[in-house]
Amino acid sequence: MRIFLILLFVLTATFTWSQNRNIINNQAIHFSLKHKNDTIDFVLIDTKTDVKKPIFLFCQGSLPLPLFVQTANDDIWMIGGGITNFDIEIIKKSYHLIIISMPKTPVIVNEKNLNKSYCYIPNPNEPDEFDLNYVKSDYLENYENRANSVLKFLRKQKWVDNSKLVVAGHSQGSKVATVIALNNKKVTHLGLFSANPFGRIDQSIRFYRKQAESNQITWQEADKAIERQYELFRKSHDDKKVKEDCNLLAWKSFSRPLINDWLKIEIPTYLAFGTSDIASDLCDLVPLFYIQNAKTNLTFKRYLNVEHNFFEVDQQGKVNYEKENWPLVMNDFIEWTLR
Repeated sequence: MRIFLILLFVLTATFTWSQNRNIINNQAIHFSLKHKNDTIDFVLIDTKTDVKKPIFLFCQGSLPLPLFVQTANDDIWMIGGGITNFDIEIIKKSYHLIIISMPKTPVIVNEKNLNKSYCYIPNPNEPDEFDLNYVKSDYLENYENRANSVLKFLRKQKWVDNSKLVVAGHSQGSKVATVIALNNKKVTHLGLFSANPFGRIDQSIRFYRKQAESNQITWQEADKAIERQYELFRKSHDDKKVKEDCNLLAWKSFSRPLINDWLKIEIPTYLAFGTSDIASDLCDLVPLFYIQNAKTNLTFKRYLNVEHNFFEVDQQGKVNYEKENWPLVMNDFIEWTLR
């Protein structure tokens, strides 16, 4: 009798899940998974699952951006972790495109609960204050664990082709994609976009150095600013300080150098970045590490005169938001995964 009840529960749960899919804005299917004390929300960018295809998991960048926004008129539009910049239909021809919601961030947020950067804020009167639960969840290991729970679930679905698993990420998402590929042996292809090979904190140090070199600030000012970055990093490695200020969690985990992890990864790896992106300046050095370690699994793609999000930059350093290159950048990657 006990076995029968267990079987009945499993069948009922499966049936309920399949019948009650939440389709958002006729663009995506919303899934929710319970994981310990967390709920992991993610979306499949499609409205049906009648074709069996491999998974393409895209790991979005930093900040608590929702996947969808609801306007005052009850219209809904998609942010989707930045995938609206891609040629989505090209991706969908070959893959099921999956995006995981940021932790402790609603999948759909009313536009009044967004600040000017489209980040979710619980209190519209405090545009710079993120949800404290999000801040406490914003560290690399948490993103990795959440993603692996989603991938484990997806592997069991009849509409998923498990012969291939593509994981890619942009900016902070490249760090998440890296540790997933490092520790999850099911991943077959890794894509890294606008990545910083040496972690987050070094970007700030290089920023102040560049300001001094270009005479925007004095070297005395740069020296003091860089010393403040060292002190911030020391605090992020002090457990007592982290307990007092949970914002330090992200500084510690996302300042982990990626180059050491990349060299341990054996699967085909694709690294793309813009030459006008300070976060990715040091990507030019990455091939040297692969060469000296006799590794040949890196495909290296440098996009000229574009910034962190692949918008064109003119000779004066001004970004032209009318000239985007994300569709080209992502289509190049998709073509590479299909070779």
